[in-house]
Amino acid sequence: APAASSLRRLPRHLLPLHYDLELWPRVRPGQAGPFAFTGQVNITVAVLERRGRLRAGRRYVLQLGFQGRLEEDLDGLFLTRYTDRGQSSILIASQMEPTYARTVYPCFDEPAMKATFNIRIVHDPSYVALSNMPAIDVSEVKDENGSLWTVTTFNTSLKMSTYLTAFVICDFDYVTRTERGNEIRIWARKEAVKNGYVDYALNITGPIFSFLEDVLNVSYPLPKTDLVALPDFGAGGMENWGLMIFQEASLMYLPSDEFTSRKAMIALIVSHELGHQACGKNSWFGNLVTMNWWNDLWLNEGLASYFEYLGAAFVEPKISLDKIFYAHVVQPVLREDSEIARSLSESEDKIKGSFSLMSLFDNITYSKGASITWMLSGFLTEKLFIRALTSYLKEFSFSNANQDDLWTHIQMVIDAQDEVQLPASVKQIMDSWTCQNGFPVLTLNLSTGTIRQEQFFNKKNRKSTDSYNNTWIIPVSWMRNGSSQPLTWLDKSSKTFPEMQVSESEYDWILLNINLSGYYRVNYDQLNLKRLARLLENDPKAIPAVSRFQLIDDVFALTQFGHVPIETPLELTKYLAKEDELFIWNVVLLNLVPDNLESTLKNYEVYPLLKKYLLKRMLPIYHYYAGFIRQNADALEDDYFAQVYLEKLFATACWLGLQDCLDLSSELFAKWMDNPEYKIPLLIRRIVCCYGVAVGSDKEWNFAWEMYNHTDSIEEDEDILLYAMSCAKESWLLYRYLRYGLSDTLFSSNCTSVIISHVVSKDIGHRIAWNFVTENWPLLNQGYGQELLYDVLKVMGRFVNTDGQIQELQVFYNATLEEDERETITLLLESAKLENIERRELLKKIARWLEKNVDD
Repeated sequence: APAASSLRRLPRHLLPLHYDLELWPRVRPGQAGPFAFTGQVNITVAVLERRGRLRAGRRYVLQLGFQGRLEEDLDGLFLTRYTDRGQSSILIASQMEPTYARTVYPCFDEPAMKATFNIRIVHDPSYVALSNMPAIDVSEVKDENGSLWTVTTFNTSLKMSTYLTAFVICDFDYVTRTERGNEIRIWARKEAVKNGYVDYALNITGPIFSFLEDVLNVSYPLPKTDLVALPDFGAGGMENWGLMIFQEASLMYLPSDEFTSRKAMIALIVSHELGHQACGKNSWFGNLVTMNWWNDLWLNEGLASYFEYLGAAFVEPKISLDKIFYAHVVQPVLREDSEIARSLSESEDKIKGSFSLMSLFDNITYSKGASITWMLSGFLTEKLFIRALTSYLKEFSFSNANQDDLWTHIQMVIDAQDEVQLPASVKQIMDSWTCQNGFPVLTLNLSTGTIRQEQFFNKKNRKSTDSYNNTWIIPVSWMRNGSSQPLTWLDKSSKTFPEMQVSESEYDWILLNINLSGYYRVNYDQLNLKRLARLLENDPKAIPAVSRFQLIDDVFALTQFGHVPIETPLELTKYLAKEDELFIWNVVLLNLVPDNLESTLKNYEVYPLLKKYLLKRMLPIYHYYAGFIRQNADALEDDYFAQVYLEKLFATACWLGLQDCLDLSSELFAKWMDNPEYKIPLLIRRIVCCYGVAVGSDKEWNFAWEMYNHTDSIEEDEDILLYAMSCAKESWLLYRYLRYGLSDTLFSSNCTSVIISHVVSKDIGHRIAWNFVTENWPLLNQGYGQELLYDVLKVMGRFVNTDGQIQELQVFYNATLEEDERETITLLLESAKLENIERRELLKKIARWLEKNVDD
């Protein structure tokens, strides 16, 4: 036997060629569980080497019967209960990726072992059955008790991996349309179809298909595509070939949805999953060409994520591709990637068992994969990138590949032309990004024109560790004084670029990594930062919007990780009165007023200074949007960033006590009180309700309470109101709210802990909630136990500054907790205290800087 440490992988001497699969879930409508399924599979295998009594070169058929439980767990073959037209119903669906196929039927469950499938599903006559291929026959069969079932037989599939096989058995309706001879059907609950909720998805699915086919010059290999909207599904969407499964929320656009941000989201998810369908650009992903093994999963997902943005921008031209790509993909993953110790492409032997497989479905795979693809497409030019992909797809369709196969195809395209010159082979360049952890930070010295690179890591608590001696081969796009310069490369740890030396003139400046073409951060010397700050004050539009975002985000990140002092990013905020881009304001506000610290910041001297400094700069953009809210909120329906970021802008304005913001909240809240049919604009509903209650008296609070208890209030509004009621400024109202929260008759238990965590995170609420929890601990402990306490403590921790406060908490734990839990909590408190001390130091520095600059 092989050593135990070796991978549990299937032997290579048996290859599956074809499956005949019958699946029979024993489910009738209206029946109570538990439910089971049975089935039969015949697998045709080819024997490559002689083993036991099997002869090389022969084919054998393996016949197996099987059975299993149908659980409501969203993995493998599962069951879901939902309501449609007031009736409760059941549906059955599948989710096989990465390794759940083996829990449904006996199979060779590895992505590289592709085979063809003949599938039959036996089901109740009132249901319809769907699978990857079109149904070709419907007949009847009797079970052992003589009652009738329907048998739906599907056409033979193309060669595919087991994780892409899919089954849905449901009582849904569909809408349909034909695009280039491919029938597209979208299935959903009957009432959703009737109300037109899936029409938008139907309208864009065809065009995205065609767009992808045209770009990549590959035609879609299946005769039909079904998209199914499940009321309950674990992933956003799953690319099963020919039968894509989505969460309802990802496919439905309600005519009452005021906003395109929903459209943009649907367009992104649909084009991500269509990308996998192996048409067009996308199709390295997964279905037509599959990764050899899961360690190259990023080839599937990173690429699908890259193309999802292209596809979405094609059908929704109003969304600005590069801003959205930076704000949603690159920026969040850069924040995460500096903390995570794993590279994009891990070696095969690092990935064992299915646990570590699941952990691959993370942001590094999706967003870092997409960011690196964006960078690759940038320095190759999109034209050559697509040309290489097209040849790669042609060679590997219906088989498997790894990242090196892709690099080879790109290299062939590069070698065949002479416009684009690279400093090294494609494999050397790309391996430096996919095989080592993290990413670099580039430091530019203006007087010498020298750039050096090092791994970006947290200087406060972590030393870097890497085998690649931390050198990346980096494409450097740059501009000087507003005009773009030819792309250059940094392929050593440091290098001098004479063309980047600048003159004495303060109007001579340089900016690196234009249009986020590279996956890295940039640190400038003080000289250049001074010049950039001055330029921003005089003429911010001289720097493209995405580059302004990058500049500010990079400098704040460098501060947070101990590379530069906090004064550096603050200097760059002076110009903000001239900044009209919400997505840039958002990154500034998240850094200066982090969501979870609002209440803590109020207790520091920094608050009045921040108030004066920020409000002065926020007024222009605040009034611009407040004007729309007052006159015509619908006019913002195409402003994607307003839908995503306006809430933070208004929340900060009200938090800083801007009178107009408080008035606007009272005004709109009063309008709603006068007429409960009136809808507060969704973009700022949460803020308006919060400050409507905060500025008001118990009259406003009681109205919110009444609306919360309204039977027809939608879930989203219920969340908003639960939050708003914790905004009250009178202690007795908060105390009463907490008492309501305890009552079984008024709330389901999971609301109680939500109420407590809302109240505890408010500036006047945290003492009240803390006293409440300690007084009512025996009662709360029965209902929630530790979970609740931990949540409350995490928030309390932000207010712990002295040993005295820690002792007070400690006394309570000693009385209430078991020994081992005390230790965990003590650690939690200690680290909270250190964080708070560090934060206090930081806030002092910010306050000192603001004192000097508040009147500028």
